[in-house]
Amino acid sequence: MNRLNLITLGVKDMVESLAFYRDGLGFDVVVYGKESDPDVIFFNNGGTKISLFQIDRLAKDIDEENPPQVSIGFGGITLAYNGKSKEEVDEVFAVAEKAGAKIVKAPEIVFWGGYSGYFQDPNGFYWEVAYGESWQFDENDMLIVKE
Repeated sequence: MNRLNLITLGVKDMVESLAFYRDGLGFDVVVYGKESDPDVIFFNNGGTKISLFQIDRLAKDIDEENPPQVSIGFGGITLAYNGKSKEEVDEVFAVAEKAGAKIVKAPEIVFWGGYSGYFQDPNGFYWEVAYGESWQFDENDMLIVKE
């Protein structure tokens, strides 16, 4: 099972999330259902896909009789965008802030030698935007991780 195809984020407001990710951040998305009341939203990004699903419905999809407790925000998971330069990190932060993201930690030089910061989307999910001098990317712009 050495593959992760889809990460689903449970969100409070599908319409607000669609506006933030598509209109604000510029993600290419596919909307199932009406834009005014989407059933599910898929991101057409390279590599692992992301989807958005209304959080209460997601909890009931997991277990209709005893759904997990719904919580929004930090659950020990962050999403990451790996940039190819410090300038790209700053550009992504400017777009995120204009889209309405909450800047939690402005980009700065960090303990591991890279350049990194964090923002929160309207649902409280944390996104790290980072750059490392030694990073390499494959033909799909995915970070190559090796020893």
